[in-house]
Amino acid sequence: MPLYEHVFLARQDLSAQQVEDLTKQFSDVIGGLGGKVTKNEYWGLKSLTYRINKNRKAHMTLINVDAPSAAVTEIERQERLSEDVLRYLTIRVDELEEGPSAMMRKSDRDRDERGDRGDRGGRFGDRERSFGDRDRGERRPRRDDDAATGSEE
Repeated sequence: MPLYEHVFLARQDLSAQQVEDLTKQFSDVIGGLGGKVTKNEYWGLKSLTYRINKNRKAHMTLINVDAPSAAVTEIERQERLSEDVLRYLTIRVDELEEGPSAMMRKSDRDRDERGDRGDRGGRFGDRERSFGDRDRGERRPRRDDDAATGSEE
């Protein structure tokens, strides 16, 4: 059977449990039509680059599918009918990726780089001067008659 990677975006106002229920519903459809879901990853609530149907964020989920094309066509049809699904994308692949997807590896890498957010250094008072900083130096004192007339020479 062909192999597919299927990603769908669900509305931001759904709870994680409702998104999980949607994923279970799509998995049951695939199973009922002779396929199987090999991996299911919930990527979380992510910010979108642009608004989709007045939503600035969306719940993202990846499903790896080993199923006939009729099963994929059916879940895409159900997603078009569902008001909870904003977008979906199905890609046919030669082989399914083992282990965590690139999105999951990215979040692990980011967490490792930030660590526990310890010493941030280089902030305000303890920083050295950089390119954009200028030497303000001494200002010339104002003369009393300039202040009174509001004019400069």
